[in-house]
Amino acid sequence: MSYHLVWFKRDLRVHDHAPLLHASRNGPVLCVFIIEPSLWAAADAATQHYLFLRESLFDLDAVLRKRGGGLRIEVGEAVDVLERLWQESAFPALYSHQETGNWLSFQRDLAVQRWCRARNLKWHEFAQFGVVRRLKNRDLWKVHWEALMAEPCLDPPSCDWIAASEPLILPEPQSLGLIQPDPPLRQKGGRRQGIDTLRDFLFDRSGSYRGGISSPLSAPTACSRLSAYLAFGCLSLREVVQATRRQLYALPRGDARRAGLTAFVSRLYWHCHFMQKLESEPELEFANQHRGYDGLREADWTPAHFQALTAGRTGWPLVDACVAMLNQTGWLNFRMRAMLVSVASYPLWLHWQPVGTWLAQQFLDYEPGIHWSQMQMQAGTTGINTTRVYNPIKQARDHDPQGHFVRHWLPALRRVPPEWLFEPWRMPLKLQQQCGVVVDVDIAAPLVDLEWATRQAKARLYQVRGRAEVKAAKAAIVEKHGSRKLPTRRRKTKVEAGDWVQTQLEF
Repeated sequence: MSYHLVWFKRDLRVHDHAPLLHASRNGPVLCVFIIEPSLWAAADAATQHYLFLRESLFDLDAVLRKRGGGLRIEVGEAVDVLERLWQESAFPALYSHQETGNWLSFQRDLAVQRWCRARNLKWHEFAQFGVVRRLKNRDLWKVHWEALMAEPCLDPPSCDWIAASEPLILPEPQSLGLIQPDPPLRQKGGRRQGIDTLRDFLFDRSGSYRGGISSPLSAPTACSRLSAYLAFGCLSLREVVQATRRQLYALPRGDARRAGLTAFVSRLYWHCHFMQKLESEPELEFANQHRGYDGLREADWTPAHFQALTAGRTGWPLVDACVAMLNQTGWLNFRMRAMLVSVASYPLWLHWQPVGTWLAQQFLDYEPGIHWSQMQMQAGTTGINTTRVYNPIKQARDHDPQGHFVRHWLPALRRVPPEWLFEPWRMPLKLQQQCGVVVDVDIAAPLVDLEWATRQAKARLYQVRGRAEVKAAKAAIVEKHGSRKLPTRRRKTKVEAGDWVQTQLEF
């Protein structure tokens, strides 16, 4: 039987799914998801990603079966699976969403493109984020984003499905080489979970968004917690943007949720802004965005520093508490993520790429486009962003002043008096012994002198930044990756009132 093939990737839903709708208009549809061993063997893959994916696939399959269809699972490399399906029945077209993934998925898509061309097969790819293929510059990028977000969300199609005759069977993670522990407190996958999380945020938790997302104490409930559902496509970005704006417009003035939802929409825009960087330059996963920073940290790799960081034994309580939380939940709020990368990049002087690979495994919501762009921005290798250095002691005092977060995730520190909690190594030895918390025995001592090591790191970075050739290369990076504000209306000056005037670049 002839059919049109819909290849599900990181778009695990039937709502607002352009490939599925367009394929359904041309005849019977077969829905396929491919489990690709090479992608799961990659260094940035983790057990928690796969288990969240499995939960989402079971949820998607149940929805498709209720509509008379079902999801076919294939295990193998994408080209091999497509060839096998082609031999079974030469489908006339392939439908999928565009993907801005890691380097391996980028190379996989190129291979699929070659396979389609060799068979004169049309591959219809549709955008699901505000990411533009073959973008020349950012001048009208935000205009494009707003236009895409304003288009109506697509209803699930009514069509002739190729029903799945077999119940959904998925490999165990161990068979794919995934041996990392699954965080016991991580979020569960699936569109139903995503919808519940979205509703809870829009109607309740968004009131705490402004002012609540920086502290690791309040962030677990103040943040939207939608990032994993967007990363795996259980929810579409457009439906989240539109649902947020509907709720925003419905709220009365003075409602705290209005400020929270306004800030949230701006972050949904930045979500795509950072993904566009990797789309425009896939090498950002492993190469400095500004090549003038090549060699800055690479030759100074210190394995002991990296091992202590990943084990949560840096000696700085807030850093180690964040690692403990990641191990248990697979999630951390943005400021604490930035603080982790800052500590790794400056006082520990670790190159961002191996640190980023470790954190990619740790973050359930790992989205390559956002992740690698942020890693480089926090490490200071973009060439266009302000240097961001977070002092873990100051961050603890600012965002965990009573020490509740640190004490929760580091039980050994519960016996430390409040005045010593964030710098326990400064406690007199006699007091350490009285508390039963001896530094370098019961808890780790700091790996380096924080103030001195940070000062040295910043000096090395600024030395590179000050070079004439590094400054000269900055303009091209701004042209390619720098964001632009939407044109805004200004009061009447030399131009007539009502004219659109381009505002300054923002970085």
